[in-house]
Amino acid sequence: MAKATKKTTRSVLTENSLNFLTNYINNPSPVGFEWSGQKLWLDYLTPFVDETFTDPYGTAVGVINPGQAFKVVIEAHADEISWFVNYVTAEGLIYLKRNGGVDHQIAPGQRVIIHGKKGPVKAVFGWPAIHTRIGTADKEPVPKVENLFLDCGARSKAELEELGVRIGNVVTYVDGFDELAYDYFIGRAFDNRIGGFMIAEVGRLLKENRKKLPYSLYIVNAVQEEIGLRGAEMIARRIKPDVAIVTDVTHDTATPMINKFIEGDTTCGKGPSLSFGPAVHNKLLELVQDVAEAKGIPVQLRAVSRSTGTDTDSFAYANDGCPSVLISIPLRYMHTTVEMLHRSDIEQTIQLMYETLLTLTPKTNLSYFS
Repeated sequence: MAKATKKTTRSVLTENSLNFLTNYINNPSPVGFEWSGQKLWLDYLTPFVDETFTDPYGTAVGVINPGQAFKVVIEAHADEISWFVNYVTAEGLIYLKRNGGVDHQIAPGQRVIIHGKKGPVKAVFGWPAIHTRIGTADKEPVPKVENLFLDCGARSKAELEELGVRIGNVVTYVDGFDELAYDYFIGRAFDNRIGGFMIAEVGRLLKENRKKLPYSLYIVNAVQEEIGLRGAEMIARRIKPDVAIVTDVTHDTATPMINKFIEGDTTCGKGPSLSFGPAVHNKLLELVQDVAEAKGIPVQLRAVSRSTGTDTDSFAYANDGCPSVLISIPLRYMHTTVEMLHRSDIEQTIQLMYETLLTLTPKTNLSYFS
């Protein structure tokens, strides 16, 4: 008889939550084409907030207690890395350009969807058999953007056109949500669809627990983070928040081929990760740490250099400056089709954001000089 897998305490996520997460992860939301995922997200969030709105490029926002002078943002980004159709051959093969920081080395043999003019088209990243690849005696050919191609079954440009495949179509990987042993989840685009899920869950908890906030809370799911934090940059100027709490993924550094001397020590299943860095407001970070300690939420610490590389930077430096903090969730195998995270980290990150919001008030002193 197989040994039963260990189960952890389940105090935050509901069956409905997990159904939403599964659908949300399985739905493609590539950079610049996020709207189908944003519609799913807004449909789930709307019952928990007082109003919603979107901006011209697709960032979606839910507001609790609107109209207050003091404004707090909790934020994630909705977009996933992908590819663009860039060139088609006379034989019907398709060459690509990156749309965000997609990892070309994982591409050979992967199944994808081309989001064509007439609907989705199935395709694969072709890669010659090991028996036939042209290389040298001591060096195998390696995947590069310029030698990767898609094969969808078409054998001419005309057949591609019949399928609705053309230059500019976006391409996403097929792989979706699944569960592994010991409460691990896998899927593509946990970076950072998991963040959008977690901020929506914070909204749900505030509604279900009938919490009244002394400020306006903006729950923001921004677009185009993967190509330069652009969605956050736009929405920060529009909202002009007084405080921003950003959540994104960070690297689990416990696997092989990662140098902890450089990347720090962060592990899935040991709680959310808090970052020290110039864009992170030290007094706000201290408040989050105090909340974690008071509520018994384990946290891991890491340092960043010039920037966090997340939407935290856009909020921190927007307008006249906005005290901002980054609460990250550890993730293995970032920018692959098998991104992996732990259920307990999801629940604890949600709890930490929720409790921090209940601690914040318009009178919270975040000045370095008083």
